[in-house]
Amino acid sequence: MILYPGTMLQDRYEILEKIGSGGMSEVYKAKCHKLNRLVAIKVLKSEFTSDATFVSKFKMEAQAAAGLSHPNIVNIYDVVDEGDIHFIVMELVEGITLKSYITKKGHLDVKEAIGIAIQVASGIEAAHEQHIIHRDIKPQNMLISMDGKVKVADFGIARAVSSQTMNAATVVGSVHYISPEQARGGYSDERSDLYSLGITMFEMVTGRVPFGGDNTVTVALAHLEDPIPLPSLLNPGVTPSFERIILKCTEKKPEDRYKNAAEVISDLRRALLNADDPQVGAEILKEDPLSETRPISRKELDLIKTRSDGLREQKKPRAAEERRPSGRDPEETEPRKSVGGARKPLPRSREEDNETTQLEKVLTGLGVVAALLVVVVVIVFFSRLGGLFSSPSGKEPAETYDSRADETGRKEETEEQKEKETTLSQKEVRMPKLVGDTQEEAEAKLDALDLTMQVIMENSDTVEKGVVMSQADAPDSVVSRYSKVVVTISSGSDKILLQELGITDMTLETAVRLLEAKGLKAVVVEENSENVEAGKIVRMEPEDKAALGDSVTLYVSTGPEAEVVPVPDLYGKTENEAAALLSEAGLLTGEISKAHDASVPAGQVISQGIEKDTDAELGTAVDLVVSLGPEPPKTQFLASLQVTYPLMVSFGPGAESSEVQILIRLKQTVNGKVTYTKLAEPKAYSASTMLDIRLDHIRGADGVSTGEVEIVDLTNNVVLTSYNVNFVETEV
Repeated sequence: MILYPGTMLQDRYEILEKIGSGGMSEVYKAKCHKLNRLVAIKVLKSEFTSDATFVSKFKMEAQAAAGLSHPNIVNIYDVVDEGDIHFIVMELVEGITLKSYITKKGHLDVKEAIGIAIQVASGIEAAHEQHIIHRDIKPQNMLISMDGKVKVADFGIARAVSSQTMNAATVVGSVHYISPEQARGGYSDERSDLYSLGITMFEMVTGRVPFGGDNTVTVALAHLEDPIPLPSLLNPGVTPSFERIILKCTEKKPEDRYKNAAEVISDLRRALLNADDPQVGAEILKEDPLSETRPISRKELDLIKTRSDGLREQKKPRAAEERRPSGRDPEETEPRKSVGGARKPLPRSREEDNETTQLEKVLTGLGVVAALLVVVVVIVFFSRLGGLFSSPSGKEPAETYDSRADETGRKEETEEQKEKETTLSQKEVRMPKLVGDTQEEAEAKLDALDLTMQVIMENSDTVEKGVVMSQADAPDSVVSRYSKVVVTISSGSDKILLQELGITDMTLETAVRLLEAKGLKAVVVEENSENVEAGKIVRMEPEDKAALGDSVTLYVSTGPEAEVVPVPDLYGKTENEAAALLSEAGLLTGEISKAHDASVPAGQVISQGIEKDTDAELGTAVDLVVSLGPEPPKTQFLASLQVTYPLMVSFGPGAESSEVQILIRLKQTVNGKVTYTKLAEPKAYSASTMLDIRLDHIRGADGVSTGEVEIVDLTNNVVLTSYNVNFVETEV
């Protein structure tokens, strides 16, 4: 059902305008006449009102979020059923979504992204404390107000979580930000929101989501299987600390992520202070209870020997297992990186899993005994060598050196080392050099080593299209066999060849239209030309290439350089004298205006539009101001203004990092002509300043009762805002 401006709901909420639309609802700006405030109203779409499931889900959103009260969460005011209309009344946040903000800026700098992430995580933390999972964290659901406050909105698929296990019947959430456990329809908890937060942080600093695809299934599978690209590869400005936070939030397994939002906030604050704090995003090491020293009983020693002998037989690899084919299931072989960047071990085969299960059973029964097996073996070995144990006869052994035994030990040690090296070579390979290879050549090299390639395409003006620009793993480094190798491949230049457009042969109007159609900005500069007729393009800068959004300067001919003459001094001359001097110099008399001046007799020139001795083209008109003599006694027209203007309204979030020159001036229309009077000297301000204006005696033009006080941004040459003032005639 579409609601039109003027529609009243509950005889209380007046619809003003439609401001948004989602999958289930329409969002309107409205006025609550009872409390005299503006609100946002989310109305369930008419196609869902007959579906009890959808209606229930819609109400659940409000019920889950209504109890939340936090500066970083959009507040819920009311939940209403009015016939077939089901709607929620919410806090109205004037501003833009984080998604729009990212799109506008391309990507955010790290400090700004961290500031936003802290606010979002604070809102998520407050929800989690009330056992509410948002389950759809994404930039589209984050609103940035005009004062820079970030609020989490749209608990459209949020659910109250009890201590019991929650398995979703259907997969919900936006696929580009969905956690692996949500994608597979499994258990989801607070850490699912942290994963989506991690994807959002990735997008803030890179300007893109980590996984793309042609359809929902492709993207969902990428969340399940593919390692997240390193943000620093896409934006070298990403700091190590922030990158580790992103990677820890986006671990595939929930248990590998942060436990809660509070941990995320703590690390974000530390990353803000130290760009490379090694503790940020690091694994929390827990003390191993099995590390305590205690005696081992004879019974335990016998059990260790029995169990270890059995396990040694079980762990002998079969020949078929040692020769793993290159065509293994990628999910079975794919390595993954930990938060610190180190590679985790390869997934085990079913046989290895069976061995692990058996080993776990042994360890469960033995406790610390199994952990100290190596210690026992070493003690026994060196005890025998050093004669610490008595001989079978009970006599002390002689202190002799057996060279044969020593040689045998060395041989055993050498064989054991060789066996280890052979095993290592089966699991790891050395990374080849890929930079400079074509994509096909790089794929062939990696395929020969049982490695797969994950490609990141990037524009380049220097590297030919289809050629490898960089690789995540350095050449000759050791990587796990069957792992994925991230390489960046040139997609060629994204710049437009200007010379092929024929700009210089076009008229100015045609050239401007063509450049704008190509996604470029045209800047027109006039210059004299002896060879190019007026109105035609002389040249352009740059001459060869330009990227989308770049400015191209078009130099337009004004014809041959005109003859110039010096402007005579007209001060103190009568109108007729001034006109004669201008004519003699080859110049024209321009507009003549009159003004009172006590120092210049009436009828004489007070000022001239072009200063004396300035070169001007022949035939140029020079304006004159002629004195009316001293100003007669009169009254003054005065006004006052006291206001506070937040500069952030004009410059948006992140304004604290910008500085602008501000001029305050009076604008009036006097005798049909617009005049400006400077009320304060230009001054530099932070773009986040609350500008306090206190003007008690603003003098206006005589006989003019109104005017406008303008706040002007001289940096960008724009009027930010203006205030109307009324002048009152006051005796001098």
